[in-house]
Amino acid sequence: MRKGEQTRAAILDAALELASRDGLEGLTIGLLAERMQMSKSGVFAHFGSREDLQVEVVREYHRRFEDEVFFPSLREARGLPRLRAMMNRWMEKRIQEVTTGCIYISGAVEYDDRAASAVREQLVHSVGMWREALLRAIRQSKDEGHLKPETDPHLMLFELYSFTLGLHHDARFLHLPEAVQLTRDALEKTIQSYQTPAAGANGSVTQPAPPATTNLTSQQTDSR
Repeated sequence: MRKGEQTRAAILDAALELASRDGLEGLTIGLLAERMQMSKSGVFAHFGSREDLQVEVVREYHRRFEDEVFFPSLREARGLPRLRAMMNRWMEKRIQEVTTGCIYISGAVEYDDRAASAVREQLVHSVGMWREALLRAIRQSKDEGHLKPETDPHLMLFELYSFTLGLHHDARFLHLPEAVQLTRDALEKTIQSYQTPAAGANGSVTQPAPPATTNLTSQQTDSR
C-alpha cells in the first residue's frame, strides 16, 4: 500500500471511531484533522468534502460489518444453520457496540427525517443490503424445510431485526444488565416457533433412515 493510501486508510479508521462515538453529524474535518495531527487541507485532499467523508465512513462500516458478520456465516450450511450463524455474529457485534456505538442505528436517528442526501442514501442502501441478506437466509431456510411452510419471511425478519434494535436500546441507553440474555432468549424462542419439528438444534433436518434393501439395483439407485 502506497503512503497516500495508508494515510487515507488511517484517516478513515479515525473517522469511523469518531462517528461511532459522536454520530455522523458530529464528524467534522476540523476534529478529524486534530485527531490525525494534520491540516484541514490535508484531510480535504483525501476526501474532498465533509459529506464525501461521511459517505466513505458508512461504506467502511458496511465493509467491516460484512467481514465480521456476513461472510463468515456463509461457511455454514444453507438454511437455518446459516441464518443462526448470521444472527449469532450480529448479536456479538451488537454487544461490542454497546460501548462503541453503531453507525447504522445512530445514523437512522440522525437522518430519519432529513431530506435526501448522499449520506442518507448510503445508509439506507447499506442497511437494505443486510436486511435483504437476512430475508434471503430466511427464505432459504424455508425452502430447505427448516422452517414451517406457513412462515412469513417478512414477519420473521421484522421480529429478529426488532430484537437486535431492542438490545441496543436497553443495553446502551437504559444500561439494563439483563438485556443481552433477554435478547438471546427472545431470538431463540422466535426461531424455535418457526422451526419445523424435524429440524435439529442447529437447524439441520434429520432425515429418516432409508429402508433396508437386499436388491443390488435398488442399493445402487438409493446411493445416487
